[in-house]
Amino acid sequence: MVKTLTKEQLAKTIDQTLLNPIATSKDIEQLCINAKKNHFAAVCINPAFIEQAKKILFDTDVKVCSVVGYPLGANTTETKVFEARDNVKKGADELDMVINLGAIKSGNYEYIEREIRIIVNVIRREQIAEYNRHINIKVIIETAILSRDEIKRVCSIIERSGADFVKTSTGFGVKGVELDDIRLIREVVTRNIGVKASGGIRTFRDAQALIDAGATRLGTSSGINIIKEYSAIFDK
Repeated sequence: MVKTLTKEQLAKTIDQTLLNPIATSKDIEQLCINAKKNHFAAVCINPAFIEQAKKILFDTDVKVCSVVGYPLGANTTETKVFEARDNVKKGADELDMVINLGAIKSGNYEYIEREIRIIVNVIRREQIAEYNRHINIKVIIETAILSRDEIKRVCSIIERSGADFVKTSTGFGVKGVELDDIRLIREVVTRNIGVKASGGIRTFRDAQALIDAGATRLGTSSGINIIKEYSAIFDK
């Protein structure tokens, strides 16, 4: 296998993820310790653990990412705005928001664009006024249940609405990310927006293939294994 990234660069594509609803505070502590050790891009956790993670990761290069409208996306826009603001107030550096999937299936793309714009505008305004830091906003589209045309249309909306990333999956859907999902998204969006692949990424070979296809961030619970496999291949 050809090495296209250094180990440090690979680590910075990884959002080490723990969104299990029965995760404990001890689990979150270990997640953060491992993320610090490996210099991952972020930990991705449920909102109840933001403050704990922020304390552990204070003054490190690991960001705290939490979720909005998770995992179904069917909350009202007002609820998502509250969640997004509350997450940032508690210390989140990044937000992974689930899109309203029913609106997509209804063909109501005006609703989708309006919702994303409202959330992006609220967070952008407050990040400047109160937090003095950029908040990455990733929009989860659940590629496994969308047609190719739906993926294309919604990705165009996400980019022009000012979000930072398209994210493929919640991890709770019928299946995880596939290479064709990343390739299709990259056909639509420019390099000004990131693409986060998630769902079923367990090995270095999975990670490398998705990065080669155009992913710039990986949501996975297997980040440690991915780094270990990289080392076993290249650190000889």
